[in-house]
Amino acid sequence: MIRRPLSALLVCAVTLVLAACGEKQDDVAATPRMQKVSLMLDFFPNADHAPIYAAIANGSFRKAGLDVTIRTPGDPSSPLKLLAAGRVDLAISYEPDLLLARDKGAKLVGVGALVGQPLTSIISLPSGKVARPADLAGKTVGTAGIPYQAAYLKTILDRAGVDAGRVKSVDVGFNLVPQLLGKKVDAILGGFWNYEGVQLAREKKNPQIIKVQDAGVPTYDELVLVATDRTVQKRGDLLRRVLQALQSGARAVRTNPAAGVEPLVAASKDLDPGLQLASVRATLPAFFPPKDSQPYGWQDPAEWQAFGEWMKTNGLLTNPPNAAAFTNEFLPGEGGKPAETSPNEVQNTP
Repeated sequence: MIRRPLSALLVCAVTLVLAACGEKQDDVAATPRMQKVSLMLDFFPNADHAPIYAAIANGSFRKAGLDVTIRTPGDPSSPLKLLAAGRVDLAISYEPDLLLARDKGAKLVGVGALVGQPLTSIISLPSGKVARPADLAGKTVGTAGIPYQAAYLKTILDRAGVDAGRVKSVDVGFNLVPQLLGKKVDAILGGFWNYEGVQLAREKKNPQIIKVQDAGVPTYDELVLVATDRTVQKRGDLLRRVLQALQSGARAVRTNPAAGVEPLVAASKDLDPGLQLASVRATLPAFFPPKDSQPYGWQDPAEWQAFGEWMKTNGLLTNPPNAAAFTNEFLPGEGGKPAETSPNEVQNTP
């Protein structure tokens, strides 16, 4: 899906030159007035958020004129609801959740990918004997009960040629790892390869990990920074500053993972520093686009279109996926210039 072109936003005419070679220039105010920004995470603070905490710790947000307050949700379903209700300025959520919310009428837009590939995986222990999707036949799979995970499993089984009737799916909520370790299930679908997978590996459990995108599910952005339509239309300067600061944080983490882990653990003292550091190191490639020519936060139009169509085909969306679900307009180096429209652009629904 390709986003609709947006009108050029009125910003100050002073140019901020980005550090990366070959990037375009972004127009933002030279001496920005300090603005308070509330950012709600998708879940409890963890390694996926290391660039955010690095940007706070190294002063990138403040240099951009942003006084950022981090909020954590009571459950992963609340960030988009609170954002749509105007209770927070920005939220982090998942691409499928954003598409589901928009399908129900929420006026929300993805403005940048924070983790640009799926993290969701099928994870098993050697005793489960699930080395490939076809091995799920006759097995019990624990899921977190998220609706689109059932569609993931169906797609994976169809591609592997496994009759869905031969696989038992059990909703275990977020109790995925204990159920797996207790051998109540043979495999779990919903754990992240960069977190639960890393955790099990550190515990010498020798996990077998199958990434959903390698098993037939179209690739997507696991975590996306989301804004309201109004923010996109009226506060483009703010979004550019936020994304530039996040880029700085991500680069700091790439140079030294501890730059994100130390402030993360300081803010959430119950976290295991060793696990967070190992998880951040595993996640580093997903914090950046696959191509150096793509700006930080890049959301691939073809991938959004393919994943949205997959959701519609699997009955997760009532309407065809909306082409305005995301925009790359505010990414560092894009200079506010709308991207070209694909000839295969999905049409907006009324």
